[in-house]
Amino acid sequence: MSDQTTCRRDARPRRLILAGAHRQPGYCLTCGIRAQSICSVIDDDDIARLAETAVETLALPGRTFIEEGAPATDFYNITSGSVKLFKALPDGRRQITGFATTGHFLGLAVSDQYAFGAEAIDTVRLCRFSRPRMRQLMDDFPRLERRLLAEASNELVAAQNQMLLLGRKTARERVASFLLERMREARDPAEDVPLPMTRSDMADYLGLTIETVSRTLSWMRTERLIAIGKGHTVRITAMERLEALAAGES
Repeated sequence: MSDQTTCRRDARPRRLILAGAHRQPGYCLTCGIRAQSICSVIDDDDIARLAETAVETLALPGRTFIEEGAPATDFYNITSGSVKLFKALPDGRRQITGFATTGHFLGLAVSDQYAFGAEAIDTVRLCRFSRPRMRQLMDDFPRLERRLLAEASNELVAAQNQMLLLGRKTARERVASFLLERMREARDPAEDVPLPMTRSDMADYLGLTIETVSRTLSWMRTERLIAIGKGHTVRITAMERLEALAAGES
């Protein structure tokens, strides 16, 4: 019997009416995530241009701030919080295709419409850039354009990895790969790995049932591959073994 799940059926996601103020000129100089975002390629002398272009935006938990198929009018840089990305079907079913967190840049559309939806998992803070203003910045700062091209390339690699994960890997390999991916996103292997998404969202993303995800995490805990941390976190306690499992070598 297959362990694959069907796309989850949800009510039409609630839209967030985006509102905010332009960043103060000096904001980007002290931004804690500047080094890990696209903003890092802009020199201190020019960073005020970026700040004046960005609009501070807040997305509350459960709110959709990018709707698939809507006009791609803006780009978003996540400054805090976690986001789930999804594709929707006309009958309301949704398939989660990824998760994004601090430092991620969203909205690299190759057409005039968004190819995915984005919903806040927890409270998410963003810098919003209009497409015309971002195009002007890319014209003025070629390094910014190169960085955005690199981001688009990374998205392609992530999509290819997701195809491999869903098409060939076992349940244990999928969960192991997911935990390692989240650890890399956290950027500090010594810290607990945040898992703010629900088990249902995790299962949807991995193409598994909720029960299988829960059983696999319990097995990993018994095998001392992971330890359950405080809140929605886990700690990887046997890195080499987990990496071997994710690679199909265990």
